[in-house]
Amino acid sequence: MNSAVPRVVVAAPSSNAGKTSVTTGLVAALTARGLAVSPHKVGPDYIDPGYAGLAAGRPGRNLDPWLVGEERIAPLFLHGARGADVAVVEGVMGLFDGATHPTVEPGFASTAHVAGLLRAPVLLVVDASSQARSVAALVHGFATFDPSVRIGGVVLNRVGSDRHEAILREALGAAGVPVLGALRRMESLATPSRHLGLVPADERSAEALATVRGLGEVVAAGVDLEAVLRLARTAPDLAATPWDPAAEVTPVAGRPRIAVAGGPAFTFGYAEDTELLTAAGAEVVTVDPLRDEALPEGTAGLVVGGGFPEVYADALSANETLRADVAALAARGGPVSAECAGLLYLSRELDGAPMCGVLDVVTSMTPRLTLGYRAAVAVTDSVLAAAGTRVRGHEFHRTAATPPAGTTPAWQWSAAGPEGFVAGSVHASYLHLNRAGSPALAERLVAACAAATRTDRSESHAHR
Repeated sequence: MNSAVPRVVVAAPSSNAGKTSVTTGLVAALTARGLAVSPHKVGPDYIDPGYAGLAAGRPGRNLDPWLVGEERIAPLFLHGARGADVAVVEGVMGLFDGATHPTVEPGFASTAHVAGLLRAPVLLVVDASSQARSVAALVHGFATFDPSVRIGGVVLNRVGSDRHEAILREALGAAGVPVLGALRRMESLATPSRHLGLVPADERSAEALATVRGLGEVVAAGVDLEAVLRLARTAPDLAATPWDPAAEVTPVAGRPRIAVAGGPAFTFGYAEDTELLTAAGAEVVTVDPLRDEALPEGTAGLVVGGGFPEVYADALSANETLRADVAALAARGGPVSAECAGLLYLSRELDGAPMCGVLDVVTSMTPRLTLGYRAAVAVTDSVLAAAGTRVRGHEFHRTAATPPAGTTPAWQWSAAGPEGFVAGSVHASYLHLNRAGSPALAERLVAACAAATRTDRSESHAHR
């Protein structure tokens, strides 16, 4: 593995400056040149890396020190960038905005923090729509605020006219940071949004592909790609070994089959989760709760991650045979691990639409966004974690569960009380995890699935 893989971090002074559009377009433009591009995203966001991943033809991978630990950022980056000619890392929020949690220092898990861990130069995307000469003061401030962060270039976004661009470039001439591109407003390529942000690329298919191609063409025309590549090549070697899921877990015998929910309703997941389950000895298969009428034959366990079941509630409810199959799996002791959207799917109903009924819980949409990092401890022994296990995760939803916790809860992370449900072989909660930060959870789940498979076989033999 080349530890000197060329890389650049795309950042901005604030959210909504156009980082995702520029990153996606940059990945698409470089890929169109025949380069193998590795896309990455700072933070826990599932949606943004989906677009860059679509552009690159390989998974967009997250880099989040809160979820996986500082020590794993460079190894995970190198793992994701295997075989790549260049890597493009999209930042989160403003360049220096990080986790707001009492257990960490200000700026932890920020784009600047990750850029430092990757020893990568920063390409600053500036929304120039409402400024002229002031852009120089803004860029100068960001370039000098933290001397350990190297801003190697600026891309001016939402430029109004040739005259506007000329004023911006002239002002930035004295700021000491080169302008590597200028992009006009791109309303025609705007990605549709809804209650949790952009609509995931996996839901938009052909439309998303067209958007990605269009962004690539715009960036290729407005950004000096050679200058960006030169900047990326200034990144030095990383003193790290690529992350290897096989080194994180001990394989479990029996090769149990674990179905992972996918399709348009369940698009939130980290690539490392599946890689760890596979390394721990599982055969991982995909099930689409919108279309598949039954779990794959021989399914020993089920993982239902995040997504938008609230958008597809009626269609999920209409698939009665799969809902019954999921309930039957849980009833016979098959391990089920559910996060956020998975909790909604296992509930009795979602906004009045019948769901799987595995949990005696009613779920519904709310106007309130629940968002943030969580330092959690397992309250109850489960197929996922032993009581007392400490993990770091995040919440990201606009729904509520009634009740919010069962008599044997899943997690506790605040004085507000426990959260989630452990019911037999089922573990469900709103907490999102990246198992790369807690690989033992993957091994424990696979072991539980293997044990359930052995039990099923024993009972089958006994009834013959």
